Amino acid sequence: MRRLLSISTAALALAAIPARADTAIKIGTVQSFGAVVTYIAKDKGYFKQEGLDVDISFMNSAANLVALLAQNEIQIVEGGVAVGYFNAVGKKLPVIMTSDRVSTPIHHILYLRSDLKGKIKTVAELKGKNVGSNSIGAVTTYELGKVLAKSGLTLDDIELKTLGFPEMIPAMKNGALDATVEIPPFGAAVEEQGIGVPFADVDELAEPSPMTIAASFINTDWAAKNKDAARGFFTAYLKATREYCLAYHNGPNRREIEDIALKNGLDTSIANIEKNPWTGRSMDGSVAMTSVMDQQDWYVKRGLVTDAQPAEKLYTTEFIDYANKKLGAPPTVNPASKLPGCR
Repeated sequence: MRRLLSISTAALALAAIPARADTAIKIGTVQSFGAVVTYIAKDKGYFKQEGLDVDISFMNSAANLVALLAQNEIQIVEGGVAVGYFNAVGKKLPVIMTSDRVSTPIHHILYLRSDLKGKIKTVAELKGKNVGSNSIGAVTTYELGKVLAKSGLTLDDIELKTLGFPEMIPAMKNGALDATVEIPPFGAAVEEQGIGVPFADVDELAEPSPMTIAASFINTDWAAKNKDAARGFFTAYLKATREYCLAYHNGPNRREIEDIALKNGLDTSIANIEKNPWTGRSMDGSVAMTSVMDQQDWYVKRGLVTDAQPAEKLYTTEFIDYANKKLGAPPTVNPASKLPGCR
């Protein structure tokens, strides 16, 4: 009887202890198929398994994301490796890059207006022409600069026009642009509407390669106080990344990943997802820092970044190192796949 009472008393004491609440994390990302990895981790319960309550918000501007990250309004951001980030580090704001999000192949294409096909045959002949990019401080402008350099040109040799991607299509159609750098899914629309033709492939021409053009960034002050949560986040994130890469190489889970993207508003149909090429990323989350450092140097030379920062100020492998060790060896992708990247 005493033993039963003892067990009952212990059980009541345990029941009185409230369950540990999950750590809340706010994530900022852009509404594109590339965000599917985060939704894989959320929808399949990987964040929950790590004791995390993750709230994902769509943001329109990478600049807004970096500002919110620095203020700890958002703890982790997924966005482009661009001028705003380099300058934020230069100002000693509490932000750092933690994991690859988009790397070669990125499927960015320089398109030539259709009626100029045959009239302009080489990139060098774009000298003096109106060429579009989405922002002076965006990676597409860096890419355009690298493509032009292959033909002995610089941005100063063209008339650079900055427009949002949706505005580039009508600008090509009405003749305001002679060429433009497009990203998926806008490139497919340019071709489908007969407005432009592929003229130069950034993946083939931009060096150094491979390139990392988008990444995950973390608020360092928050991470220092919430190390277990930060480690848990990237453990779940890389677990989901592995699933993305299996699907990328036409693995048996491809339709499952597409359904997750569709459910969360990252595209409008399975047909669209299949039509557009998936961007690469590293399965272990590693960032191509040779590329990132070259991007920073390029922006410094253009006067867009004030002070160049050393690699250790821009990037930490602390969290992906922990996650990869915990997850073990990555899975083997479809051996029949010849697609580059995502391994």
